[in-house]
Amino acid sequence: MSFFDFVALAGGLALFLYGMTIMGNGLEKVAGGRTESILQKLTSSTFKGVAFGAVVTALIQSSSGTTVIIIGLVNSGIMQLQQAVGVIMGANIGTTVTAQLLRLTDITGENFFMRLLKPSTLAPAIAFVGMLFFVFMKSAKKKNIGQILLGFGILFTGMFAMEGAVLPLRDSPLFIQLFSGLSNPLLGVLAGALVTAVIQSSSASVGILQALTVTGAVTWGSAIPIILGQNIGTCATGLIASIGASRAAKRVAYCHLYFNILGSALFIAIIYTIKALIGIPGWDDPVGKGGVANFHTLFNVAATLVFLPFAKLLVRLSEMTVRDKPGDDHPELEATLLDERLYTSPSVAIAQARKAVEQMANIGRMIQKDAVSVLVKYDKESFDLAQQREDVIDKLDVSITNYLVDMNELDLSEYESREVTTLLTFVTEYERIGDYAINVVERGGEVFDKEIRFSEDAQRELNVLNDAVGEIFDLSTQAFVHSDTDVAARVEPLEETIDSICETLRERHIDRLKNGQCYIEAGIVFLEVLTDYERISDHCSNIAARLLSLEAEVMDPHELRRNLHSGGEPRYNEMAQQYRKKYFALLDDAKEDDSAVQLEFSES
Repeated sequence: MSFFDFVALAGGLALFLYGMTIMGNGLEKVAGGRTESILQKLTSSTFKGVAFGAVVTALIQSSSGTTVIIIGLVNSGIMQLQQAVGVIMGANIGTTVTAQLLRLTDITGENFFMRLLKPSTLAPAIAFVGMLFFVFMKSAKKKNIGQILLGFGILFTGMFAMEGAVLPLRDSPLFIQLFSGLSNPLLGVLAGALVTAVIQSSSASVGILQALTVTGAVTWGSAIPIILGQNIGTCATGLIASIGASRAAKRVAYCHLYFNILGSALFIAIIYTIKALIGIPGWDDPVGKGGVANFHTLFNVAATLVFLPFAKLLVRLSEMTVRDKPGDDHPELEATLLDERLYTSPSVAIAQARKAVEQMANIGRMIQKDAVSVLVKYDKESFDLAQQREDVIDKLDVSITNYLVDMNELDLSEYESREVTTLLTFVTEYERIGDYAINVVERGGEVFDKEIRFSEDAQRELNVLNDAVGEIFDLSTQAFVHSDTDVAARVEPLEETIDSICETLRERHIDRLKNGQCYIEAGIVFLEVLTDYERISDHCSNIAARLLSLEAEVMDPHELRRNLHSGGEPRYNEMAQQYRKKYFALLDDAKEDDSAVQLEFSES
């Protein structure tokens, strides 16, 4: 094999990989990025996961790509590990489609119909049609179809180039000896795994093996361990993708690895036991492209059927490999990691970003919920935990914003572009909510340092306010998570009530100052807390108004609020009255309990 043959082999491999990539991308675009969104919704059982994993992988022509997507979904919390195992098994089946397509080059026959079906005739014709679609059609959908057809043609052109480049090897004693040595199962598995890990595609490495079959040096005895190794080597992509991901995402990669290792070990044990006991006819005979494709499919289907009932065992093995950190009782402190590899599927990338924004909201709620208790009764452990949670919100703010801004460079649909803009708005709102919530907690540190103590009546008033703010926080987050405009409509009347509560508490505070029942220094803290809670309420209102304006499609959020406050909406007025009655009744109860003259704040 000359230097020029090596150049031709490299060029053929490049065309093969490029054709497979653009064909997969075209199929993904035709699917409109919906396949992965449907996938995470329709994997309620392991069996369904296998089916959808196979379909998705057959579409995008890459089990590694499917695994990376699944890692991203698990990493973002959209999919559970148990669901992911079935999808991974299905991905191994789906990836065999490429090899089955490549076996078409073995079609023989000289009549017109058979010659037309040969890839040497069909592939250039399909590529030409694809070029016409891609270059001359204006419709994006037709251009995507053209991309699929072009990819198909380029894929086979690369295959033909590789076959022509390796053809001289059939007369090389060294090459024949090399493949004879690969009949050793350990060497064959290692060779297949290394080649696949390097080129990051089992479909491509199986295609190379199919191209080498034209030399006649590839026997069943050497091909079988290589194919098994190729299935192990494809796990490298998932392991690399899981670096820096959550523990659940790392476990997905290890489930993939263990599935292929155990399946390969089982097949080697069975095949070589049979060979040793009774022998296998044709073991040393040359294998063709169809034989390679069939064994590749047989292995993945059989391994899936064997291990499907033991999916929980794979999960358990991955959990033993990637263990939970001892004493980690606060999983919310592990920020959702956003994987840029999901940019190939914008709908999934947006769903992952949305999940991260939801995490911001949930953490902010945790801080706000405990804020008053830290304020009135300082606890260092709670204080430190709140600050750690705020740090996670800040990290999420930066990572989500950068992720969404970079996503704007992608070819997004109008709906996806609007989703990105909306999420950017919500990230800002929840980051500001986190700031105001932590402000209240930090007031607790100030109260502790200055030895200021809240009276029981002051605590009851602040608890009433804290409950109201907690309710509006829950309503706005529920509306955001579920895109529920009915829930969003309940936010603004509660926000108006909270404004009234804060104004009432300020008036009571001024009265106490006049009566000498409050120290000025302590009163400043009290007023700052009211302001912080009022701001949290405002940002919750912004979130709900944004959702309502999106539903109306034309109305500006500020205009919407002005219309509601004008008093012309009976439903709004009714809800505002209900909230006012509810919370002012609680405030009045707190005031009536103050039967004796007490200091709202007293210094020790």
